[in-house]
Amino acid sequence: MRCTARHPGVTLIELLIVFALLATLTGLVLAGVQRVRASAARTQCANNLKQIGLALHQYHDTHRAFPAGLRTQNDPYPYLSWLARLLPMLEQQSLWELTQREYARDNRFWMEPRHSPGAIPVSAFVCPADGRGSATVREGYQVAFTHYLGVSGATPTRDDGVLYYDSAVRIVDITDGTSQTVACGERPPSPDYRLGWWYAGVGQNRDGDGDMILSAIGVRVTFRAPTCPFGPYQFGPGDPENLCDAFHFWSRHSGGAHFLFAGGSVRFLRYDAANILPALATRAGGEAVTISE
Repeated sequence: MRCTARHPGVTLIELLIVFALLATLTGLVLAGVQRVRASAARTQCANNLKQIGLALHQYHDTHRAFPAGLRTQNDPYPYLSWLARLLPMLEQQSLWELTQREYARDNRFWMEPRHSPGAIPVSAFVCPADGRGSATVREGYQVAFTHYLGVSGATPTRDDGVLYYDSAVRIVDITDGTSQTVACGERPPSPDYRLGWWYAGVGQNRDGDGDMILSAIGVRVTFRAPTCPFGPYQFGPGDPENLCDAFHFWSRHSGGAHFLFAGGSVRFLRYDAANILPALATRAGGEAVTISE
């Protein structure tokens, strides 16, 4: 008589436990990967703003003032953004020379054939936390975007910031102190890709507002967003699919956004700083502001 050894099998409950443990481990790994990616994106975003800050100061050293947020008259480059004017200081000399050639050909950037630099993404102008940094076809032509807008002031009409329509602000004009005045902040492109062009644009009212400059308290005046309330809009969380969030500073980072100060430092401001951002946005308001991060 032969004896057959019996091997214990795996029960259904044991299999379920194994699957549950694997799912938990997978979730923990994915969460860790996402945290690492978010941290890396936040670091790169801050570094981009630091590069922009250095370029602004180099521009100031050369021209004795920061660039205009946007200028449309008495300038060889009408509607060119302040970011584009920094190209030579950002190791983008060839792109700047191409810009000069395009404006010499036709200083109306919107006419066909379109200026070719406007379709070229510049990595220093793109926050990796948002996936919409590459050029996108808009109304039949390519457009490239920025996540960093100049701060025009407390409100769109006061022009009391550092970068606004027809500005020429000098460091000595920032009497609130360069460490207490924001020059640039984060805001992703609008979901319809009409606002946030890095190269050139008209903004809401041919003043660059919403395209390359923005105020701490924004308003909606463009006819292209009729469903959005007039405002006011304040610094706070946003939704990449909500057109109305194009009228205030926000970011794809969790809890707040980076801001470049006029002195060159970069700080991450949490959304609960919305009440002090208007004071930080003025260059000579005389406000006493305490910044907590």
